[in-house]
Amino acid sequence: MAKIIGENLPNIPWQEPKGNEHIWRYNNNPIISRNPIENVTRVFNSAVVPFKGGFAGVFRAETNNGIPYLYFGKSEDGVHFTFSKERIVFHTKEGGAYKFEYAYDPRVVKVDDVYYVIWCDGQHGLPVLALGKTTDFERFELVSHPFLPFNRNGVLFPRKIDGKYYLLSRPSDNGHTPFGDIYLSESPDLVYWGNHTRLMQRGYEWWQGLKIGAGCAPIETTEGWLLFYHGATQTCNGFVYSMGGVILDKEDPRKVKYRCGNFLLTPETEYETVGFVPNVIFPCSALTDAATGRIAIYYGGADTYVGLAFTTIDRIIDYIVKYSR
Repeated sequence: MAKIIGENLPNIPWQEPKGNEHIWRYNNNPIISRNPIENVTRVFNSAVVPFKGGFAGVFRAETNNGIPYLYFGKSEDGVHFTFSKERIVFHTKEGGAYKFEYAYDPRVVKVDDVYYVIWCDGQHGLPVLALGKTTDFERFELVSHPFLPFNRNGVLFPRKIDGKYYLLSRPSDNGHTPFGDIYLSESPDLVYWGNHTRLMQRGYEWWQGLKIGAGCAPIETTEGWLLFYHGATQTCNGFVYSMGGVILDKEDPRKVKYRCGNFLLTPETEYETVGFVPNVIFPCSALTDAATGRIAIYYGGADTYVGLAFTTIDRIIDYIVKYSR
């Protein structure tokens, strides 16, 4: 039976399944609805991590002028959040405040005792990955911009592998890009990146035939690295984003062991099918409890809401392996 390699999280958000589902939605979704903060109309595609006995997160917040920025949120139970009134400030090496054009789709990954924030940043109107860090969610520092434009969906591995940092990304173009594969890059210092490798190509299944992008930080298990990602398809009524799953080799993450041909979740509920951008499920973070094997996945719904979904390590790996292609 597969097991999670990591820390215990006894207060992980949780709801028991009704049957034998491989993954199931929280009954009280969405956990974050419209207009949750002053001057913010929508929060979605956001990242949550355990912090000091509770939970902290970096959230994509669409302000009332239409520009997205990053906001800090905290919670005691991982379901009910309170947010900062002002957006997050990242300090540069010179000590000043980094000037944002826009910022969206953050991921937060703890490596050792540092929380790294990766997001899609705007530079001269072009989308580029940015990397920052914090230890206390009070002061944030800018580390680097790992790659040239255009790039999105940066996801850092939660530990070094053979002494190197690994980062997933999706090279793309400007605008709402109609293509994209997942790439893997390595670095000795989080500043200089190389050995770029295409890890996964967009699939032949309809749900991920257009583009794919890394979602939650990879989860280390006895079977390998479990990665939840998103896949998009083009329909006569626009894009549809679903959630997929893959298992990478633990010692060499460039090797794909199992890739599920089926989606894990696809838009079905109203908060996933109706919103600013209809028909979107966009996973960005997952909490895990090694003791029980429980996993709680935070995902954006319809570019408008934040939802929760649950699974266990044995159920989800069994499903991915069973329907692997």
